[in-house]
Amino acid sequence: MTSADTAQADGLQTNLDHFLASNGIKLNAAQRRRVGWLVHRLGNAVLSQGGSVPVRDSGVIVVVEPPSGPAAETLYRTLRTGCAVVIPFGENPAFDFLKSKLTDFGTIGPGTDGPHEMWWGGVNWRALGTGKAFRTDAPLRVISCYPRGRGDEQAQRLRDQLAEYRIACDIAAVDTADDGCVHASEKAAFVRQMWQQHREPLLFIEADAVLTEAPMLPSNLDCDLALHKWNRWEMSARTLYVGRSAAAEALLHNWHHIATAYPSVWEGYLLDQAWCLTSSQMPLDTVWLPRSYHAPTEDTGTPRHTTIVHDLPADNADLGPDAEFGIAMRTARRAGRSGGRDSMIVVKSQAMTSDAITVIMRDIASSDAREIAASIEAVTGAFAADCGGFGRLELSLCPWQDDIRAAKSAAKSANNRIIEIAPWQTLPADLFRTIGQSRDAGSVVVMAGHRG
Repeated sequence: MTSADTAQADGLQTNLDHFLASNGIKLNAAQRRRVGWLVHRLGNAVLSQGGSVPVRDSGVIVVVEPPSGPAAETLYRTLRTGCAVVIPFGENPAFDFLKSKLTDFGTIGPGTDGPHEMWWGGVNWRALGTGKAFRTDAPLRVISCYPRGRGDEQAQRLRDQLAEYRIACDIAAVDTADDGCVHASEKAAFVRQMWQQHREPLLFIEADAVLTEAPMLPSNLDCDLALHKWNRWEMSARTLYVGRSAAAEALLHNWHHIATAYPSVWEGYLLDQAWCLTSSQMPLDTVWLPRSYHAPTEDTGTPRHTTIVHDLPADNADLGPDAEFGIAMRTARRAGRSGGRDSMIVVKSQAMTSDAITVIMRDIASSDAREIAASIEAVTGAFAADCGGFGRLELSLCPWQDDIRAAKSAAKSANNRIIEIAPWQTLPADLFRTIGQSRDAGSVVVMAGHRG
């Protein structure tokens, strides 16, 4: 990079900091790093309010208020291929319609320095998949494993292709409980072992996959985790990139732990649950890889772009054994958002106790995005200032009564204290201290008050 390029990049980042501050947008460190990465690649950030049409030369469109249906349609039709849309308050279901119009590129979970889930997407992957900043020499090691009893033929084909692309690899036969396949717990253990053994970012590819080009996109994304979602909700571990970060390590630990505890559950759901848990506890930077990195065999020889072709039927029948499985979570995953039945954020305190408190935020469908965001910040800020003796805060956003009932049931089964609030309510500074003084576990405290 020349001195002129460096000066230009510094100018873009300075402009971004001013843009965020002047519009009251609070991002945690991981989210700020991602937006800075997008600005560096695509151009300046601009604000779109109420579906307003952004200027034509803008690279990053930031949306802080959910547009109406017609406004979302207008915004979508004016977007260039070479731009990205960023939603800083991605946990809010009011943004779901806009997200459904776009291709979701990734999410970054909340953290104590920024308690919101950031969503980012665009028209398609073309702007981010190539370009002058796309490195073909980025550090990467491809890993794979296969049952020892199946032989080495398919794995050798993958080794040969990687050698042709000059990509380091570690492909191994593993002992498995079933000679025909590698179960989720065995795959998770293998990936975790490889992560501890090597220093490069890892890209796991199933041993029976075929490469049509060098799979370098994930290593250029500077993320913790990258994988593909079929139908925008069903996670697959057939192509899985894991970066070199504490968040990536936590994801691997959680995946292995959950897969070992529930060996009979199919691996996509186990990975999904590990992702939910990790993303709620730290700002996990996740990228949703394009279909080209999880292409079924029918894509080969068609105009559709392919990079990694898996020996899969086009109906994806192997991903989930039950076509109706996970209906409650599909809408949320399709919108790139954790559902109301999940904890949106989990914050730990310094208190040496296992006691936890669940805050359920209701009425979010009738509140605007800024109001909900401010309430989330107020809850997490109050807990950070005075945890009331609780070791953990779990915050759930619940747009519907079914979500509220499910969140209460989960909290009660965990013996958590429960507070139910609305976004427009003012919380007392000693909220958690007051609740903590009453040790009636499982009870529900409903904050009283009416919208002014």
